Amino acid sequence: MVQAITDKDFSQETDKGVVLTDFWATWCGPCRMQSPVVEQLAEDYDGEVKFTKMDVDANPATAQSFGIMSIPTLLVKKDGEVVETLVGYHTKDQLDQVLKQYTA
Repeated sequence: MVQAITDKDFSQETDKGVVLTDFWATWCGPCRMQSPVVEQLAEDYDGEVKFTKMDVDANPATAQSFGIMSIPTLLVKKDGEVVETLVGYHTKDQLDQVLKQYTA
């Protein structure tokens, strides 16, 4: 399951363990392509990685604080620290390889 989060709860929802946050917007075509890939990974990594998504139009402060200028942007945090920033569409295999580095 991918949990929708906001500027208010971003820090608290992403401060423990491995968390992937998908920064997206409803009007963004590549974001709509990325979303099902993130959903599949959420099933594959159930219990190992937390998956969240944030609409940048509704929650601009967090995106601005990380300097996110293009979407989709995927932010991977481990124990509250950003360990990976991925800009643009990524395949399931590409994201799987990234996540394996932090879950092994």
